[in-house]
Amino acid sequence: MAPGHVAYGLRAQYGLAVDPETVMAWERGEASPSSAELTALAGVLWCAPGELLAEPVTLREHRMARGLAADELARRIGLDTGSYQKMEDSGRWKGNERQSVALAQVLGLTLAQFVAATGKQEELAEILRSAATTRWQAYVKPLAKLLPVPRQHLEPVLERLHTEYQSTMVATLSWGGAAGEAATGDAGREFLADIVTRFWSSASGAE
Repeated sequence: MAPGHVAYGLRAQYGLAVDPETVMAWERGEASPSSAELTALAGVLWCAPGELLAEPVTLREHRMARGLAADELARRIGLDTGSYQKMEDSGRWKGNERQSVALAQVLGLTLAQFVAATGKQEELAEILRSAATTRWQAYVKPLAKLLPVPRQHLEPVLERLHTEYQSTMVATLSWGGAAGEAATGDAGREFLADIVTRFWSSASGAE
């Protein structure tokens, strides 16, 4: 179908005044259709909305990939539409633990997708850094509030991260002197840079 045919279908079937130039901009990635336009576009092209999207990242993209309206998703996770829409627009999820679990289930999110879609990357990284370098037990509850994972599954993961980090630091310090201190800093930075990836693999297995 040429862009003109697509534009005509959007207008005739869904009453959307979209010109061929806009369709071409969507194709080139220079503009993005709204939720209503994406749903209508999928109808015109006889496909699912998710087939028209690249790998979804944001809450909006995950919702659209599932073909859900904002009010339907809000209802299924126990939020009013206005509150959910504000979170989606801002990219900052503020739902409680039950709502987070429901969100992950309805949208079929992995842990990594959930953190990216809810804007929790920095908060997660800080919790994991603190758990590895101090008392990990103090960070089980904050992590359980952040992620849709049962608390009992998080405890062994944090304990393992803490143990591995401390073992790495002790081994590095045993080199002795200023060289050992410098190496400790390098090893610590390398370990903490890798800690989120290690967390995903361990926590996903526990889940």
